Amino acid sequence: MPMTDPIADMLTRIRNALTVRKATVSIPYSRVKHEIAEILTQEGWLSGATVEQDGQRPLLRVQLKYGPDGRPVLQHLERVSKPGRRVYVGQHRMPVVLNNIGLAILSTSQGIMTSHDARKAKVGGEVLCEVY
Repeated sequence: MPMTDPIADMLTRIRNALTVRKATVSIPYSRVKHEIAEILTQEGWLSGATVEQDGQRPLLRVQLKYGPDGRPVLQHLERVSKPGRRVYVGQHRMPVVLNNIGLAILSTSQGIMTSHDARKAKVGGEVLCEVY
């Protein structure tokens, strides 16, 4: 059965792995998922993301990040735009997540980027997810 929302599947796998305190989680690879994982790594929400070959299909291996007390750094990871209800924003209506403590990840005409970077580049796009 084909997957209808691979990005939501990725976010759910990460949330589930954080719940059971896993160190890494494997996700079927796609370029968009890899870019989202790279943004989360650059912003400090994940420890890293690598692409590994498992048989004939590549996998995205995501290293999760925990604080010194053992609590996950990622507290909230939510899909905003869904296949049944797409959410688009213009350059002047960029989402502010948790008073700029969190971030929103957008798919724009210039690629996948954070809402902060999209605001600087003066582009809008589809809001993929929110993180804090």
